[in-house]
Formats: sequence, structure tokens, C-alpha cells
Amino acid sequence: MRSFAQKYLGPTLTLLAIIVIWELAVRIFAVPIWLLPAPSKIYWELGEWWAVLPKHIWVTFYETALGFVAAVVLGVFLAVAIISSPFLKNTIYPLLVVTQSVPKVALAPILLVWLGINVWPIITVAFLVAFFPMVVNMTTGLTLIPPEMLEMSRILRASWWQVLVKVRFPMAMPHFFAGVKIAIAFSVIGAVIGEFVGSDSGLGFLILTASARMNTSLGFGAIVILSIMGVGLFGIVAGIERLLSPWYLEEDAGPQL
Repeated sequence: MRSFAQKYLGPTLTLLAIIVIWELAVRIFAVPIWLLPAPSKIYWELGEWWAVLPKHIWVTFYETALGFVAAVVLGVFLAVAIISSPFLKNTIYPLLVVTQSVPKVALAPILLVWLGINVWPIITVAFLVAFFPMVVNMTTGLTLIPPEMLEMSRILRASWWQVLVKVRFPMAMPHFFAGVKIAIAFSVIGAVIGEFVGSDSGLGFLILTASARMNTSLGFGAIVILSIMGVGLFGIVAGIERLLSPWYLEEDAGPQL
């Protein structure tokens, strides 16, 4: 019960307290609705837009999902290539670090010119934002293997593929899921950035529309939906991690009183 309260009850009560304080402060100080709407106003505004919200939510969701999946698949593939080739480790890896310093917002208009006004520039931005942390975490996980395990593999005459699948991948799971958690959160951000630059649908487009109309309630509502989407996707990834890699989670948890 104590663990449940610390993990779920505490954050839930804190969030409810913030919402109540927000609502009371807006009403007591008569804050203009265009400056800061009350939570109740945001709720009713989302209700008025409910007929079109599923479309915008779905667009942002599949742009996020496609960018995320591409980042994970290509990130793992490149990480394996980097730890397998000293040449790639000394050339591609430093280049990735350098390119990470380029703001992805600056690339979005260029991608719009290259790929056209469609979903692909948005998916590409989501991919680029999530790709780097995936590669870095996976490369680190595949590299930090106890030397005695690699030596034992050589003694047992394990092939490169067997060492990768039976030694490196299992040992890299904590770093893999750390990268996946960061990637899923960044993918949502990347999708919204892409929608800001050029889109006619999605939650990012809805936020721009609300700003142009001075409809702050709708803008806050879209942000709330984005937050719920991000938390939900993060929770799915955490659930998969607990299902596939329970051993190191149990070790990290330690004894429970």
C-alpha cells in the first residue's frame, strides 16, 4: 500500500490540487480567458471541438508512431554496426554527435521543400529528434559488456552472431529501454514541431489555429491531449520493458518492506 501511494496516489493528488488551485486563482483574480483559461473552460472547449478532435489526435499519433519505429529500428541497426566496426565507430559516431547540435526546427522548412507538403516531413522530423538518443543508448549498452563474459564466449567458440544475440543484446536491455523511453517522448515533440511548420491537421496544427483565433482554451486543450498521449505511450513502453526484462527491474527495486 505504501508503494502504491508513493507511485500513484501522491502524483494524482498533487495534480488534482494544482487543477483546483488553478481554477480558484483564475476565478478569484478574474484572469482574462484569452490570457489563462480555467480548467473548466478548457474542458468545455474540448467538448465543443470533440467532433473533429479524433481526426487530429490520430494524425499526430501515427506521425509520432512512424517516426518512433523508424528511429528504434535504424538506431539499433546503426548501433550494432558501430560496435562491430572500429572504422564506423571513429567516423559515423562523432558525426552523429556533431549533427545533433543542429536544431531540428531549422531543418523542418528544408524537409518541407525536399519532401513536399505532406506527412513525410513531419515523420522525418519526429524520426530525427528520436534517432540520436536511441543510437547513443544502444551503442553504450552494447559496448558495456563485462570482459569476462566476452572472454567466456571466446573460450566456448561462440560466433559473432551468437555473442550479439545471447550476450550483448540481453546485457544492453536497460540501455535499450532507456533510449526507447526518451525516443517515444521526443517523437511526440518532433511530430508537433513538424506540424507547426507545415500541416493542415494534427494537434500541432490545432494549437496554431487556436493561437491565430486567440482561443487559448483550445490551445491548452490540445496541449493537455498531447501530454496524455506522451504519458500513455511512455507507459506502454514501460509496460513492455517490465514484461520483457523483469530481471534487472527487480534488481533495481531492491528489497521491499
